[in-house]
Amino acid sequence: MGHVHLLEETRRLLGEDTAVVCAMSGDFVQRGDFALVRRQARAAAAVQSGADLVLELPLPWAAAPAERFAHGGVQTLLAAGVVDTLIFGSECGDAAALRRLAAALLEEDFSLRLRRELERGDSFAAARQRAVSGLVCPADAVLLEQPNNILGVEYCKSLLRQNAGVEVLTIPRVGAAHDAEAAPPDQNASASAIRTLLRQERREEALGRMAPAMREVYMAETAAGRAPVFLENCERAVLARLRWMEAADFAALDQGREGLHRRLYDASRAAVSVAELLKAAKTKRYAYARLRRMVLWAYLGLLPREFPEEILYLRPLAANSAGRELLARMRRTASVPVLTKPAAVRRLGKGARDLFALEARAADLYALAYPDLSAAAGGALWREGPVML
Repeated sequence: MGHVHLLEETRRLLGEDTAVVCAMSGDFVQRGDFALVRRQARAAAAVQSGADLVLELPLPWAAAPAERFAHGGVQTLLAAGVVDTLIFGSECGDAAALRRLAAALLEEDFSLRLRRELERGDSFAAARQRAVSGLVCPADAVLLEQPNNILGVEYCKSLLRQNAGVEVLTIPRVGAAHDAEAAPPDQNASASAIRTLLRQERREEALGRMAPAMREVYMAETAAGRAPVFLENCERAVLARLRWMEAADFAALDQGREGLHRRLYDASRAAVSVAELLKAAKTKRYAYARLRRMVLWAYLGLLPREFPEEILYLRPLAANSAGRELLARMRRTASVPVLTKPAAVRRLGKGARDLFALEARAADLYALAYPDLSAAAGGALWREGPVML
């Protein structure tokens, strides 16, 4: 429901004829988890809910920390060459404050302050907030306590780094907090709350908290044996992969080089569930999302040191008639190739081909988490084009 509210507010503020382009994660999401429903189905629901064109945020950015996730989303939208306003939700609804914070976080003095704070051993989030508190007013600094504000700041940082001449508009978030496990009946539920309801087999209650288009898509995917998708559906495969890995393999996943890889390695030797593994590795300093991403990277065979720095192509996932007009314009305006047919990637450079092959392998692993394995044939990414509505 939250994204529907964002789309409705966008058109209320910018006009009903405003064309809306969305950047959306594929089969795996930023918190290091499997998407509840496959990418094409979610993209179709987004268009049915008010978007005109949905572009995929590639996996090396989708399942990444907030800074990289946000930078990938901004790169994707700017690369299309048709976007003049960047719109996102936040708890504060104050674009100017988020831009001030973004500018402060890019200052050299902030980097020095952050390094000193991290030496105290607290979490990155706590260290970052203390470091920035001397560079902005207290009312701005406190905004970094809330997750959608943090993403908003990262979007603004990306725009500043690229010197992008686009407007920034942020819509106040409504309903339950980001990742809240529960929400009152009169509030929009978070994605985490809906997933919790489905795990508890409270299906009708979960369906009632979904946007209408998403509810229809979810029911169709369930009937086809492709939903709901949970990591637990292939938990033994994940644990087997982790137990097969050696200590050096875990070290390659630890971007901060802070010893977290050793905790995960030790936990993987004994844990008999992913939840047990995460609990054993968790400390005050490390967020669960970071641990989940490292587990997901391990399962998918992703190495952070090999992540590309720039978006190499644009892959449309769904579009309506207005979106098709945008795609036609993008043939002239996009700064990178636009892939409406998967086979066209073979004509691109090695980096693009390698990225698409990675996405294809990950999609095949995602499909193995379908409730009905007979629906999980491999090679889907090479066969599927965008959904045209």
